[in-house]
Amino acid sequence: MEKPLRQLTTEKRNELSMNIDTANTADVLKIMNAEDKKVAEAVENVLPEISKAVECAVDSFLKGGRLIYTGAGTSGRLGILDAVECPPTFRTSPEQVRAVMAGGEGAFLKAVEGAEDSPEEGRKDLMSLNLTAADTVIGIAASGRTPYVAGALEYASETGAHTIALSCNEDAFISGYAEHRIEVIVGPEVLTGSTRLKAATAHKMILNMISTASMIRIGKVYENLMVDVNVSNHKLKERAISIIETVTSVPYETAKSMLESADLQVKKAIVMIKTNSDAESAQKLLDLSGGNARKAITAFAEKDLSS
Repeated sequence: MEKPLRQLTTEKRNELSMNIDTANTADVLKIMNAEDKKVAEAVENVLPEISKAVECAVDSFLKGGRLIYTGAGTSGRLGILDAVECPPTFRTSPEQVRAVMAGGEGAFLKAVEGAEDSPEEGRKDLMSLNLTAADTVIGIAASGRTPYVAGALEYASETGAHTIALSCNEDAFISGYAEHRIEVIVGPEVLTGSTRLKAATAHKMILNMISTASMIRIGKVYENLMVDVNVSNHKLKERAISIIETVTSVPYETAKSMLESADLQVKKAIVMIKTNSDAESAQKLLDLSGGNARKAITAFAEKDLSS
């Protein structure tokens, strides 16, 4: 049974901030900072659950499926923030990591009252994406009881998609609609019930982990470098050239020339240099290696040694 709102950890009063309204600015900030320090530890406690979510996302990507976030209010906005950063960072298509929120995209900037109270809307929004069993859906709700998210997860489960419920309360209501649960317990907020604080920080950290770790797993990172960065402006082109220089030890002008020969694809340029091949051959090596630059370079070296 769904717990009354007042019984949730996220709705309880924080004894350490009872008199925050009488504190000076420095002390207000000290209290907030002390509470924020607890967030990383809370996230550490649920790393095994986060790992399961990453495996689900990787499975979806390898099957040609998507990672889809769904939430309302702050939770929905966090999903959108993580999703929109994936194309520039990892050169993903806008479809590969998606986010929907109660009230639609307009609710990102202006609250749409009551939108989160409809499980039917959560279901409908996922239906509009033509959800399949190849997808992974992560429902985000600090309280763990948002009807919109419960409806979305229920529909996702019916399609056979991987489902993860992300909340900040134990035995959350939405956890009952998901294959896996991540319940990160950060404790009462400095401002009672204001889950845009510690709860949102914890969820932002976890979403960063899930998207980044899954992209690493599918070969979009070489060492700790963003070799699939989308070169869409001058700053990113300079970063791309720097990455190529770092990995291959070639001079700046060579790195720049190879990047341009590789259609501004960092990973392809690195493979071209490391294997002394042209763009077409490098792309074939990458295709045969599932887009993984390290595997492409290793496969070429092994073939070269055996010939």
